[in-house]
Amino acid sequence: MDNLEDLYQEIILSHNKRPRNEGELTPHNHEAEGYNPLCGDRLKIYVQQDGPKVEAVKFTGEGCAISRASASIMTEAIKGLSGAELEAKIHEVVEMLTAKEEPEVDPFEIGELAALLGVRKFPARVKCATLAWHTLEAALKNENRVSTE
Repeated sequence: MDNLEDLYQEIILSHNKRPRNEGELTPHNHEAEGYNPLCGDRLKIYVQQDGPKVEAVKFTGEGCAISRASASIMTEAIKGLSGAELEAKIHEVVEMLTAKEEPEVDPFEIGELAALLGVRKFPARVKCATLAWHTLEAALKNENRVSTE
């Protein structure tokens, strides 16, 4: 199990050092700002949809390694999703990170999202990992801001 945890840590560090899809997105038709006052994380999510399908998604902001990595992983995980698939993915990840019971997930099925599971061991950091997902949800609902508090 240590090897798997080491792999997850490497994925988090890689996405923090070299985030995927970081920067402003022009044009975009949805955006929202997210703030985690506990940690000081601030993210802005930009989404370009063609109908219900996510054509592109990017983020900007400052934060801890977990919030930046989660945002980066999220941008990769939702491209091409639409409607119910997109809503289900947001719900799945937030539930996976916040459920009281240990989630039963196949790490190979969820890919790099599995790296975020380690955050469950540190309850104070769960809000760091879910910030990008809550901000994405706010953007899709045309809400300008969201906070973890």
